[in-house]
Amino acid sequence: SLERDTFQRSSDRLLCSGPVNMARMLSRCVSLLLFASPAAGVSFDVAAAKNRPVSKVITLLKDMAKQLEKEAEEDEEIYDKMACWCSTNDKEKTKAIADAEARIEDLTTKIEEYTALSAQLSTEIKNHKKEVAKNQEALDKATAIREKQLAEFNAEEKDLLESISALKAAVTVLSKHHGGSLLQVPRTHMLSVAATLQYQLRKHSSLLQGALTPSERRVAAAFVQAPQDYFDAAPTFKQSYAPQSGEIFGILRQMKETFESNLSASQKEEMANQKAYEDLKVAKEDEIAAGQAQIDSKTKELAETDEKNAQAKVDIEDTKASLSADEQFLMMLKEKCSMT
Repeated sequence: SLERDTFQRSSDRLLCSGPVNMARMLSRCVSLLLFASPAAGVSFDVAAAKNRPVSKVITLLKDMAKQLEKEAEEDEEIYDKMACWCSTNDKEKTKAIADAEARIEDLTTKIEEYTALSAQLSTEIKNHKKEVAKNQEALDKATAIREKQLAEFNAEEKDLLESISALKAAVTVLSKHHGGSLLQVPRTHMLSVAATLQYQLRKHSSLLQGALTPSERRVAAAFVQAPQDYFDAAPTFKQSYAPQSGEIFGILRQMKETFESNLSASQKEEMANQKAYEDLKVAKEDEIAAGQAQIDSKTKELAETDEKNAQAKVDIEDTKASLSADEQFLMMLKEKCSMT
């Protein structure tokens, strides 16, 4: 019949159409069936028409058309959302990839800078340590020399003070009989003076090298060699040529003044040596402190630089991994969205 043919053709077309087209074709089918139904009979019974197969089909097609129209609207909404999702994610991932590439470039530059700075700081720290060690060695050497100088000065000062004291005692003994014969000097005192003169001449021969004239040395030697010749009760031939107390007094006083002059020079030299050492010590300690401060500062800076370098290396690896994931996602996104 016409109704069956119309329904069959409409069904075949529906199978090849989308939700929107299917809804439209169903509407046409319903219209055709409605127009075709009155031609089947002369009279139209509404109650009977509702129970006819064609009416049921029409009702079914109407319901299907409504459902398809609803689904078509939902599909269109989903399509719009899908298009928006594709566009949004494409923009976001494209920007994320560009940002990651820029960050990788920036991190690469920073890593190179940190690595160069680390090497520079390591070299500078090494040089500062060498300089500090050199200054410390110079200070230690100067301290050792100063200690040796001080020990030598203390020994020399003690010796000269003892010599000056002994000569002063001898001069005091002879000063009581100055201008007279040595026979007037008590024997024990004379022996003590002779012993002192002999000891000092022998011990400080180099120091007295230019202090006594050859004549004075001969007089002193004669007195030292035979002091007993000057204690006889009766004058002898030798005593007629024996030096008077004034000659020996002059020699002893000259020796005493030489020792005092030498002591004064040694004390002045010691003061100069001490000042020079103190100045050197202050300078070296300042240089050592400055060098150590540089070492401490640059060691801290080196630790911070190495830490930043290590963090930058971690960041660049993380960024590369994120970049790779974003590139893969964008590739999949473009592939999926191109099929929509």
